[in-house]
This record gives sequence, C-alpha cells and structure tokens, in this order.
Amino acid sequence: QVQLEESGGGLVQPGGSLVLACVASGPIFRVNEMAWYRQAPGEQRKLVAEITSGGVTDYVDSVKGRFTISRDIAKNTVSLQMNSLKPEDTAVYYCAASVAGYFYWGQGTQVTVSS
Repeated sequence: QVQLEESGGGLVQPGGSLVLACVASGPIFRVNEMAWYRQAPGEQRKLVAEITSGGVTDYVDSVKGRFTISRDIAKNTVSLQMNSLKPEDTAVYYCAASVAGYFYWGQGTQVTVSS
C-alpha cells in the first residue's frame, strides 16, 4: 500500500512563508507526477501545483510567483515552498502522487494564514 505523509503546515501571518513536505512510502517502483492540492472550507479540492518525473512544473495562476514545487526522485519526496502567503491561501493542503496508474492522497495538513 502506497502511503503519503505530509508535514509542515501551521499558522502564519500574511506575507509569511511555509514549506510543506511530503514523502511517499510503500511498494513503489516509480512515482510519476506528484502534486499539491488544497481545499478551503466549503470549497472543492483544487490543484495548486504539480511536477512531473522530468521536473516540469505547473501552477494555478493564483500562486504563480509565490509558490515553488520541487521533488527528490530518489527519496520520493515533494515539497512546496510557499512565500508571500495571503489569507486566501488558508486551506487543508494535500499531497498527491501517481504511481503505476493509481492516484494516491495524503491525509492533509492545515495551513492557516491570519494575523
């Protein structure tokens, strides 16, 4: 069973920074795409950023220039550097990974941006 475990969420003031990390474990031969999604209260879960096994990245417009996704292929980890955080970034952030044609989710980590 592939498992994803996130870390790094918390409370931060507007304009601050946080780094989210996620590690994939289990019977993994190769992790394809990895991504971060977020879900705010009362809203659907939405893609924030994704990165392919070749390092190609994509971001939702609202975080471009502020968030950076990166991964370590050998360690099956993905990170999300979040700068210039805004209250509207408040959400539960989920790590996701595509492995052997299946899509896996982490449990989520809360990010709250508030003064």
